[in-house]
Amino acid sequence: MTASPGPAPGSSVEPLIRPPRLRPGAKVAVVAPSGRLPADRLEAGLDILRGWDLDPVVAPHVLDQHRELEYLAGTDASRARDLQDAWCDPTVSAVLCARGGYGVQRMVDLLDWDAMRAAAPKVFVGYSDITALHEAFAVRAGVSTLHGPMVAALTFLKDAATQESLRATLFEPDTVRTVGLDTAGALVPGRAHGTTLGGCVSLLAADLGTPHARPSAAGGLLLIEDIEEEPYRLDRILTQLLRSGWLDGVAGVALGSWAGCGPYEAVRTLMLDRLGALGVPVVEELGFGHGPTNLTVPLGVPAVLDASAGAATLTLDVPALS
Repeated sequence: MTASPGPAPGSSVEPLIRPPRLRPGAKVAVVAPSGRLPADRLEAGLDILRGWDLDPVVAPHVLDQHRELEYLAGTDASRARDLQDAWCDPTVSAVLCARGGYGVQRMVDLLDWDAMRAAAPKVFVGYSDITALHEAFAVRAGVSTLHGPMVAALTFLKDAATQESLRATLFEPDTVRTVGLDTAGALVPGRAHGTTLGGCVSLLAADLGTPHARPSAAGGLLLIEDIEEEPYRLDRILTQLLRSGWLDGVAGVALGSWAGCGPYEAVRTLMLDRLGALGVPVVEELGFGHGPTNLTVPLGVPAVLDASAGAATLTLDVPALS
């Protein structure tokens, strides 16, 4: 099956092609498109995957370090080659990111998107800096992806709920059609239907104007979170998205974690100030992103965001994977 291109300029956010769910024994590739990572944390994550009866294969440059820029996992070309080779390998059922950090925006233009689009859709998982790849897969390949934990991330290694959310989504997606922790609540009440998109909000803002950014979030249920961005910087990021018109027509907004972004009440006040005037439902503390629990949420799937007075949930129209 060949993925179709993403939404045309000016159109609203539409559902994307959902990759097949995983089966026991599936071969999964682990790549590092962004920052370098410790070998011991990688091994611990691989052990978890093997415990799920998966066959993880580590891409050749995952443990590389750039000679001059030590925050990168090797050169831009090697990180791009690892991802493209894994995605285009017909024996691989899923591509899992090892960690985030920084680096995707340096390598995403080196990918051959014609070849990527021609390959059969498969599961792709990551978050944080990987947001730029979520957008690229949506726009350039028309494929739904999973905003979820990465193989060498401490949350994945230590938190049972994070692990189970990903495992169930990969193997039993029908069982996790409703997403949300008990902490979730209505910041702006209401109910909306749309297609999920989003990720790390600073990456979404940084992506504006690039070939991999969709022109608008219209019709979408926008999921956003971030880490270590003080309230005034989050204000600037959200204001940029508002001023650009990118948020015009968005159907609803779900907020994840804001680790290291200052006192939560200050963040909450900012979110209400910047997003409240959109006139759409806004859910807070849904439970995805850089928090102590990182629930897996599909991007590119139709869903209902319910911001009721007593509770708040995101319910998928269809399973995350086909």
